[in-house]
Amino acid sequence: MHFPLPPHHISHVIIACLLLGLGNFVKAKDVANQTNTLNDFFGPTCQSPYPYETLPLYPEDIELLQFALNIEHNEADFFLWGALGYGLDVVAPELVQGGPPPIGVKKANLDPLVESIIKEFGYEEVGHLRAIKSTVGSLPRPFMNLSAENFATFVDQAFGYKLEPIFDPYRDSLSFVLASYFVPYMGLTGYVGANPLLKGYVAKRLTASLLGVEAGQDAVIRMYLYEHASEIVHPYTFTVAEFTDKISKLRNELGKCGIKDEGIIVPTFLGAEGKTTTNVLSSNKDELAYSRTPAEILRVLYDTGNEHVPGGFYPLGANGKIAREYLGQHV
Repeated sequence: MHFPLPPHHISHVIIACLLLGLGNFVKAKDVANQTNTLNDFFGPTCQSPYPYETLPLYPEDIELLQFALNIEHNEADFFLWGALGYGLDVVAPELVQGGPPPIGVKKANLDPLVESIIKEFGYEEVGHLRAIKSTVGSLPRPFMNLSAENFATFVDQAFGYKLEPIFDPYRDSLSFVLASYFVPYMGLTGYVGANPLLKGYVAKRLTASLLGVEAGQDAVIRMYLYEHASEIVHPYTFTVAEFTDKISKLRNELGKCGIKDEGIIVPTFLGAEGKTTTNVLSSNKDELAYSRTPAEILRVLYDTGNEHVPGGFYPLGANGKIAREYLGQHV
């Protein structure tokens, strides 16, 4: 004989069936980790489930992400100072961690459009620093040379002779965006290079999020320069396109690992699918982002072609275990 179940028993049976069915594709032991309450089964989910049998962070993850702080600090102070006339010491002094202020950096002579873009970039870098440091621990800001003389040294090396007057990134909007072409792209390629080496799901999620914004910044910089590609960079006689080509070739030369860098106008064989000379986005033969290792990045940003010899933007060397071990210093 069939006896109907009381209503409260029926609800228990329904929930039990749902849990049994769920067990076919989720291990029972992971149910509590994936969702905290039964309400999660019935409402929308807003976060991907964590992968099984992995840790949020591994020691190697921490080292790679702490290395990235060197570039993020460079970008933060360069952008903030360029747009606002002051840097991280004023905007977010807690992120400096006792590191010395950069030398030579100053307010740039920017038009309203570029100033608003650069200000946004600067504040984005503050967020990047906070996100990284709160995830993998803090390192002091490295000692950085952001002077016009340092940028000019790179430019002179790229062109093969000393420009007169020296290149000044703070001269005007175009000069500042050209200078912004120097460093942020190195961070982009660094995150691409670090990605396959990361193990923890927190490290991967953070890196993907950082890479998305860095790639967007690089695209804005390159698009601005592409729009001005045929303009002369005053007070010189070369164009913006020539400038980006020279800088990219110098970075390839210093990096010593082949083509990882391209200007905004390229020969057809380097263009998208070998069919364009426009190169608003820099990518390899499969139209994928280039990657760089920490050693490559240091060779370029030290301007020495040697990860063991500091200079350039980091006269005393970059911070963190990876960079310091290249200098023979164990941390």
